[in-house]
Amino acid sequence: MATQLLIYESVVPISAARHARHSLQASADYGFARDVNSLPVTSVEILQAALEYPVVFAGEGNAVMPAAILGLRDKENVFLDDQGAWSARYIPAFARRYPFVFSSPDDGKTFTLCIDESFPGLNAAGRGERLFDEQGKPTQYVDNVLKFLQQYQIEFQRTRIFCSRLKDLDLFEPMQAQVNLGDGARVSLSGFMAVNRERLKALPADTLAELAKNDGLELIYAHLHSMRHFASIRERLVKGKPAADGAPAAAEKKAEKSPRPGSDKSPAGSKKRQS
Repeated sequence: MATQLLIYESVVPISAARHARHSLQASADYGFARDVNSLPVTSVEILQAALEYPVVFAGEGNAVMPAAILGLRDKENVFLDDQGAWSARYIPAFARRYPFVFSSPDDGKTFTLCIDESFPGLNAAGRGERLFDEQGKPTQYVDNVLKFLQQYQIEFQRTRIFCSRLKDLDLFEPMQAQVNLGDGARVSLSGFMAVNRERLKALPADTLAELAKNDGLELIYAHLHSMRHFASIRERLVKGKPAADGAPAAAEKKAEKSPRPGSDKSPAGSKKRQS
């Protein structure tokens, strides 16, 4: 069963036979995302995400997706406090849909609603929202979850098309973020891509007009401007301590081939196919 396992531990299909008496108690604790240094975002999220996070591109082939950078090191999310509260105004939909997720056994032809049974809020004591009614039918709560995930899937497919277009235009280049922590230590994050400004400006006028018409150009520039947030992440790491060399963070081109997403130095990637 192919599914996203980036923040999921024990994913099973939701069914009346298994979850007839189960409820789900929502929580503001996002501790389940503490060990990821990035999360995928869909194209419709880029404008909001780019206001607070560096938004980059990660993946290979047809699996390239935008990603919001949450930390500079492996298993690091600097946007969570000790209680698991998310300290940013916008939370990626990837995290907001947890503990629910779609799985697809047939390469995207059909989807099954699943839940991570390791989620602490899942219970059989009646706390929170019931998943099934007394007749064994999904509740309105589950129907709303389905609608949310269906819309997410639609936006996911649109994002794939958007990223494929950028790749076809040869706009991506490998990038690396270099951050000075102020005590002589430096951290680098690699394994991601950004749009090359010069290649973008060199596109034919009709291609630029096409990108402008479908809002792609706006998303590209939001992505490029979001790179300044690497400095904001650095500030969260050092709690405002100034960098010794006066250059706290920078994103630079990489001449060598980037490592595959999901490696220790790259934005975290899902363990299986995105669905």
